[in-house]
Amino acid sequence: MQSFLQIIPGSKISFKMVKVDGGVFHMGGGSLTDSSLPVHRVELSDYWMADRIVTQELWETVMGEEKNESFFKGKNRPVESVSWEDINARFLPALNEITLGNRPAGTIYQLPSEAQLEYAARGGGRNAGFPYSGSSKLDDVGWNIENSHNETKPVGLKLPNELGLYDMSGNVWEWCRDWYGSDYYKKCEQKGVVKDPAGPTKGDIRALRGGSWYYTPQYCRVSYRNGNPPHSSRSSVGFRLVLVSLPV
Repeated sequence: MQSFLQIIPGSKISFKMVKVDGGVFHMGGGSLTDSSLPVHRVELSDYWMADRIVTQELWETVMGEEKNESFFKGKNRPVESVSWEDINARFLPALNEITLGNRPAGTIYQLPSEAQLEYAARGGGRNAGFPYSGSSKLDDVGWNIENSHNETKPVGLKLPNELGLYDMSGNVWEWCRDWYGSDYYKKCEQKGVVKDPAGPTKGDIRALRGGSWYYTPQYCRVSYRNGNPPHSSRSSVGFRLVLVSLPV
């Protein structure tokens, strides 16, 4: 598995990025709502994904004096209670600035797309068909309402999935770049194989994936879709990083 360690200059903090080889996969599936249907074919380019959710320690290192507003405090717990808007307006620009020249040339850190998160959660090209990320038993790989003691947990305590990614099911919901569209899959199916889908061009809520410590196992399935207004911040929502090539 190809990977590299991203070091934050001027600190002892680093995080691991894992190469996700692109490919074609069947996105969607049986879920609690019809918004995860129909199943349709998606083709993704290569990208890098963080093996863990962004922690409070990483957030504080990148943001400097910015207050950590997470409800469940702990340097190795996920940073939560952060809005989509704050991540994109403050954290990502700061991260990209301080890692410039210290990451692969021609790349940029972003939030993952829905398709990138689902493909990685399924194990990419190593997909074994599990309903949860890395297992048919959620307790092996994810924190949810049945085992979390009503709190987030430090990242990476459960087993990783086939790509070596942790907490892709449970612990905290993960923000996506995309607007959420309940009928978006129907539009994708009509196009045949969709290359690197970016979601609807507009909307009211941003997509979330993965389930959380506060939700039942059904919400932690790799196909389940959810969404929140981009200005909202909740103790059950965090995020993970991807590194992608800049447009030519």
